[in-house]
Amino acid sequence: MKTVKLTINGHPVEVEAGTNILNAAQKAQVKIPSLCYHPDLPAWAACGICVVKVKGLNRLVRACATPATEGLEVTTHDPELYGIRRTIIELILSTHPDDCLQCPRNNNCELQRLAAEFGIREAPYGKRLRDLPPDDTTGSLELHPEKCILCGRCAAVCQGMQGVWALEFIGRGEKMRIAPAADVSLEESPCIKCGQCSAHCPVGAIYEHSHAPEVYAALADPTKHCVAQIAPAVRVALGEDFGYEPGTLLTGKIYAALRRLGFDAVFDTNFGADLTIIEEGTEFIERFAHGRGPLPLITSCCPSWTDYMEKFAPDFIDNFSTAKSPHAMVGALTKTYYAEKKGLDPKDIFMVSIMPCTAKKFEIQRSEEMSSSGQQDIDISLTTRELCRMIKSAGIDFRNLPDDEQVDSLLGAYTGAGTIFGATGGVMEAALRTAHWSLTKERLPTMELKEIRGLDGVKEATLKVAGKDVRVAVAHCMGNIEIVLDKVRAAREAGEETPYHFIEVMACRGGCVGGGGQPYGATDTIRRQRAAGLYRDDEKSAQRCSHENPMIQQLYAEFLGEPLGEKSHQLLHTGYYKRKPYKR
Repeated sequence: MKTVKLTINGHPVEVEAGTNILNAAQKAQVKIPSLCYHPDLPAWAACGICVVKVKGLNRLVRACATPATEGLEVTTHDPELYGIRRTIIELILSTHPDDCLQCPRNNNCELQRLAAEFGIREAPYGKRLRDLPPDDTTGSLELHPEKCILCGRCAAVCQGMQGVWALEFIGRGEKMRIAPAADVSLEESPCIKCGQCSAHCPVGAIYEHSHAPEVYAALADPTKHCVAQIAPAVRVALGEDFGYEPGTLLTGKIYAALRRLGFDAVFDTNFGADLTIIEEGTEFIERFAHGRGPLPLITSCCPSWTDYMEKFAPDFIDNFSTAKSPHAMVGALTKTYYAEKKGLDPKDIFMVSIMPCTAKKFEIQRSEEMSSSGQQDIDISLTTRELCRMIKSAGIDFRNLPDDEQVDSLLGAYTGAGTIFGATGGVMEAALRTAHWSLTKERLPTMELKEIRGLDGVKEATLKVAGKDVRVAVAHCMGNIEIVLDKVRAAREAGEETPYHFIEVMACRGGCVGGGGQPYGATDTIRRQRAAGLYRDDEKSAQRCSHENPMIQQLYAEFLGEPLGEKSHQLLHTGYYKRKPYKR
């Protein structure tokens, strides 16, 4: 690794070549303020707050976009730089609403924090607010352009990381704003509701549409039997809002918090992940071992990926697994199997899923199969962030809740395979564990398939399953999936064998641990910590393969019959259709 040496405020620093000054300064324990920079994204120096002085230059440079070079002498803070930064912040505030108390980013806003750090108490520049209406047409995300500070992060994420191009800059000068491409509504745009725009926005210009009021109303209704389920990635991220390190496993505390909020039953989406593996794994064996369907088989757990595929890659519809996502399966079974067991009318059950994802709000009503129980299977999907706010507003002392509270086991018991669904590669790993057992009646020699773990955008491997080579690919971030799909397309056109037998796709970087509804501030370091928490949960599990789950075995014996059977297809599977990227 090539390194360079420079000085920051007189202190020597050695960093990897190519490191920008902003990150180099952190090695000297110096924080340079910035609003537009995010480690996930290419620096483009929009805000100008990170300006610094370099000895020998008669101009200021922007630290986020200037690489550290050998012998550089940098001054990051002095009275002149303080004044410049303060003026920039004051100018941004002059075009920004002051409704902080009503904003969901209150106390977690990067602009608000900078204003406090710089001690801004007066407004030297008159307000120049723009009357720009909000856009809540998707039902998943809300765009509030009057709060936009034109940092460009959302557009960079949507275009670069996700390859969707639903957001862009429109207009020039003071009339410039962020809006859906072609100036349509978000619902009419190619938006896949992944929420990465909201996860990267430094202020409250884009955030999830909150459905907490409907949940409060149901919890207060004595005629409703309220049920909650939590996704794998929620348990390793929710604690960040309560002072825990990212990746801290808080499953028992979350169960306890949900009961104290008033839920009558608490299930776990990990159970649904185990069930998904049984259905999807069987589907893979049917295609791979028996030739009953086209290869590659592509996972379907991520609703943003499903939305993307229907809009941008409908030529792969026949390759898509028909298995519903885990939370959708739990929703369907809650209003059928659980209702039957408890003697409840499905109309009286109110099912809430706690997800790391904003697109789940779209998924729960994406098609008629999402009402396979005769009712809408999941009534409301909340993000991790929404649950954090509910716990705080209910006065629950989360840190002092018991750690060992248990899930309601009927639809809650899970294996290690179910919990790793929350990390990129986890669905693939869990499926191959069970596929190997189904074909050989033996466990894989090792449970940890490290070839498909980690944050590489595309991971490829050839794995031995039942003595056969299985070629797999794992992609996360929508901007990476076309690399994989184009390889398959090229093989089709050439009449060659498919390069992959099995493909896993997650829309968000790192998988669900980096979902658009997770606590703000995710970086690759935090994503790795969250994923590590899930892998620890897997390693300590008594059962580490989905087919070993005794409650899954009981479910098939008592209710479903067999994987891919008639009842399973009715309740646990769905279909797809080609759609236009733009609705107009």
